[in-house]
Amino acid sequence: MEQLLNQIKKGKVWPFPGGIHPPGQKTLSSTQPITRLPLPDKLVVPLKQHIGANGQLIVEKGQRVLKGQALTQPIANWSVPVHAPTSGVIEDICHAPSAHPSALPELSVIIIPDGEDTWCELHVASDPSKLSHEQLIDIIHQSGIAGMGGAGFPTYIKADSRKAIEYLVVNAVECEPYITADDLLMQEHAQGIINGIEVMQQLLTPTLTIVGIEDNKPDAIAAMKKAAQHADNIIVQTVPTIYPSGGEKQLIKLLTNKEVPSGGIPADIGVLVQNVGTLFAINQAVYEGKPLIERVITVTGNTIHKPGNVWALLGTEIKHLLDCQGFSPVPQQRVVMGGPMMGFTLPTVRIGVVKTTNCILAPDHNELAEPGPEKACIRCSACADACPASLLPQQLQWFAKSQEYDKLKEHNLFDCIECGACAYVCPSEIPLVQYYRVAKAEIKEKQEEQIKAERAKVRFELRNARLEREQEARKNRHKRKPATEKSADEKQKIADALARVSNKPAKDDEKSAVAAAIARAKAKKQGDQLEPDNSEVAKERAARKEQARLYKEQKAADTNEATHSDAPVDDKKSAVAAAIARAKAKKAAQADASTTTGDAPVDDKKAAVAAAIARAKAKKAAQADASTTTEDAPVDDKKAAVAAAIARAKAKKAAQAEQLAASKNNNTEETTVENTPADDKKAAVAAAIAHAKAKKAAQAEQLAASEKVNTEEATIENTPVDDKKAAIAAAIARAKAKKAAQAEQLAASEKVNTEEETVENTPVDDKKAAIAAAIARAKAKKAAKEQADEANPQTETSETSATFEQNIEAQAPVKEKPELTAQEKKKAAVAAAIARAKAKKLLKEGSDKS
Repeated sequence: MEQLLNQIKKGKVWPFPGGIHPPGQKTLSSTQPITRLPLPDKLVVPLKQHIGANGQLIVEKGQRVLKGQALTQPIANWSVPVHAPTSGVIEDICHAPSAHPSALPELSVIIIPDGEDTWCELHVASDPSKLSHEQLIDIIHQSGIAGMGGAGFPTYIKADSRKAIEYLVVNAVECEPYITADDLLMQEHAQGIINGIEVMQQLLTPTLTIVGIEDNKPDAIAAMKKAAQHADNIIVQTVPTIYPSGGEKQLIKLLTNKEVPSGGIPADIGVLVQNVGTLFAINQAVYEGKPLIERVITVTGNTIHKPGNVWALLGTEIKHLLDCQGFSPVPQQRVVMGGPMMGFTLPTVRIGVVKTTNCILAPDHNELAEPGPEKACIRCSACADACPASLLPQQLQWFAKSQEYDKLKEHNLFDCIECGACAYVCPSEIPLVQYYRVAKAEIKEKQEEQIKAERAKVRFELRNARLEREQEARKNRHKRKPATEKSADEKQKIADALARVSNKPAKDDEKSAVAAAIARAKAKKQGDQLEPDNSEVAKERAARKEQARLYKEQKAADTNEATHSDAPVDDKKSAVAAAIARAKAKKAAQADASTTTGDAPVDDKKAAVAAAIARAKAKKAAQADASTTTEDAPVDDKKAAVAAAIARAKAKKAAQAEQLAASKNNNTEETTVENTPADDKKAAVAAAIAHAKAKKAAQAEQLAASEKVNTEEATIENTPVDDKKAAIAAAIARAKAKKAAQAEQLAASEKVNTEEETVENTPVDDKKAAIAAAIARAKAKKAAKEQADEANPQTETSETSATFEQNIEAQAPVKEKPELTAQEKKKAAVAAAIARAKAKKLLKEGSDKS
């Protein structure tokens, strides 16, 4: 630190990379002193003349203003006011072309001077050294001072730096050709500049203040050294003439050997830079109370007859400056605001002077030739060698043309100071700086849009959150609010209320009293004594009635069979008689089994033998009946139908008996046992067992599988049979015969013994008998349907069979259908005969196996 400070005090400078040496052309304007222009006819004062936000307008159209009166007031950060350059009347407040290459219109105040040039009241500090830091900052702020070296950065922001400043650098280099405004200002107002430096030293307290001046300004160097000889910590340093040594970062490198990091500011390394014009404006604001309303401007060029430097009021039109200095335009005349390197051509001379305007250049065609057409880059690297920021101008130009903004940022586009050195040395005459300016503007615009989008997103999210809160509040509006802490008085009131409630009769007691009253009323209505509950007796009585009804139905069926046996014998009745004979044979076998069971104790082996004998007798009788019916009787339609129906009935009856015996819930057996006296219970049980075995044997012999036989037999015997029904019955009979043959082979004597013991030892229960009967009927219906489907899969036949079986089960007479033709009757008779022959054959095979 001390070594660097000693080197600086000894006058050592450090070079920066790049740089060029264009012709200075400064002698055109530096030989004459600064002059003051007459008041213009009109002043166009833009509201924005600096980096930052506009101030708020505090005047209106038609209002008279005084010289130095504020036209705006700052309302945001980086906002400084503008003041009236002279006294006069505000003619208009409108948009006017701005001092920018695009000349975009900006809000401006149009003032018509009154010629009196009357000042407003000024506040002058008697001793600035006694003012506080805040007071000095406020004076600089309200005076509207901004950087006058070209950037227009608000000075009060720099003066109020929160970072420690080690070196205060005064930029008096003025390296760009033609411009001599700072040179003449230092020559004529060196003491005022030193006073401004002292004010900044009071604010920043730097270790050292360095005034850098190019060695091509000897008069300015001498004047500044003379003014600073009695000042503390101020040294005037001479630097070599090279462009752009006046750049902020380049000057810091020259004077302090420090480099500002990419994307950083000088304050980051403890350095602050101020222009000499800005320091003189601070001097006027603090010591004289004058705001920034005028500045020194160089008006030069071969088309100007009196080139030199002038004091120009802010807002003065460029045309007025040119006319006052003797402007003689040439065809296709160019007027440049700024120097030939960093300036820009004005689209019109009706633009007002602003705080950053330091030069108006009006060259002829020989002095500043028009650039030629852009050619292809030859990759000579001259632009990279001349760049003072160590950038790659050629690469940046490619990225700018292709609008690759991310890559431009990666290659540090914003470190470019737009000095124009790259374009100056380019042999292909590529306007590199123009590409960079456009790219910077587009990137900034994109960033602003992104910031706006983010702000809009935040507003949208906040709005959604607010709407959700409002919706939740509406939902909870009618809900009970959470209980809050109650005061002592409220707690006491609640306790008293609870005590009163506890003294009242209990609610349960009231309910019990009401119930007792209702009970007493009911008792009074029904009488003194209630009737006894006879529900159980009524159930037993109903059961006995049901048993008696079943017994009567069985007896009526037996009587009906006997009646049919005594009827005259004809074609139809002969088949009925055969059926009755088979039934009597079954009863005989049942009687034999009953006698055997009643006289001797029930033995498993004897019972099995008796059952086998009964089955044999039943088979023989059935075979004889079937043979007689088939062989002796002539085959006609009605007889064939009756015979087939009787065969089906017997098979179904046998299957029903087998199913009921196997499930221990045979309806017929239980009815018989229930109606048997208690003394003969064992005999009745034995008879029922024998009867079940006989039925099982008959089922195997007749090859039947349906379980709804009793009803079908009764219905067929009492109902005329037509040919179509006979054909259907024959098909069903064939299926049942096939299934019965399989059942015969699977029968076992051990199962029969078990069934005998179960029936004998199981008490008879009315409810169980009824349930068992229902189960048996359901199983019989399902088996009959399956057998019918197997025998004849046609839809019409299956539906007719199902309907026919339902009619049999319901004990309802079947309505006669229209008689068939002779050919159809003949076909039905043949089918029935074939069915009977097959049944006979199967019965014989079953008998041989037994």
